[in-house]
Amino acid sequence: MDLSVSLNRLKLKNPILVASGTFGYAREMESLVDLSQLGGIVPKTVTQAPRPGNPPPRTVETASGLLNSIGLDNDGFDQFTAEKLPWLLSLETAIIVNIAGKTMDEFRSMAAVLQQHRGVGAVELNISCPNVSGGVDFGTNPELAAAAVAAFRDECEHPVIAKLTPNVTSVIPIAQAVADAGADAVSLINTFQGMAIDWKRQRPVLGNVLGGLSGPAIKPLALRIVWQVAQAINVPIIGIGGIQSLDDVMEFLVAGASAVQIGTANFYNPGLSAEIVQQLPAAISQLGGTCPADIIGSLQVPNRPAAPCPVSDSES
Repeated sequence: MDLSVSLNRLKLKNPILVASGTFGYAREMESLVDLSQLGGIVPKTVTQAPRPGNPPPRTVETASGLLNSIGLDNDGFDQFTAEKLPWLLSLETAIIVNIAGKTMDEFRSMAAVLQQHRGVGAVELNISCPNVSGGVDFGTNPELAAAAVAAFRDECEHPVIAKLTPNVTSVIPIAQAVADAGADAVSLINTFQGMAIDWKRQRPVLGNVLGGLSGPAIKPLALRIVWQVAQAINVPIIGIGGIQSLDDVMEFLVAGASAVQIGTANFYNPGLSAEIVQQLPAAISQLGGTCPADIIGSLQVPNRPAAPCPVSDSES
């Protein structure tokens, strides 16, 4: 079966990606998983200048999930492009560089450098990290989110993906804005902002107080957002949130995602993504499909009659 998918200008050999921040820079995983089997790799977010990240503790397990407050700890864009990107581009899979900027000029500056690296498959703009000041502001405002995409496209021809936050009233206007600005796809979703408390000490558990919730606990919410955006906007979607099995992947594809990113599950089963690639053809065939496109967005929602108005005792 041909598992390839197209997200506008981004072509992937299969729809299974690994999510930024959960797979390091991939070199850490090469002894554990055949990287060439993956549809693509999204390395850890990089910023213009090095960042030390947030104070520890930075992670805490929750019921069916994980709270993290890493704070985009990284060695900076220059070191990434000089030392890590060349090795990544030698791999036999799509490399989707993930960047975050504090200003539009930072997005433009990094875009201009990435333009020179022709092997980059796409760039994912992290405008939605809940653990740093500034970054999430772009993703909560349609105009700023669109401006970030436009600033990148002014300097770089690579396909661009906007990674959006769920921490808003509705993701749809923001997804529409970045699509209108030229985003090839949207990643839905980044983590939900949350916190953990040690009540005996009367203190927050995380050093930064708040963190981003990921893992199986958020899957129903992520599915809902993917389906709603797919119904409202004609833009390819990469589904993210609580994926830990083939069934989870199929739910996102049927809901309208053209590809998925596996995140938190990498921490306890780094080989999961490659396992799912092998399982995917049989699942698509089970629905009568011969390729992923046959089942993407195939969710059948019955027409439900409007609920009758309640009748009071005086009207009965």
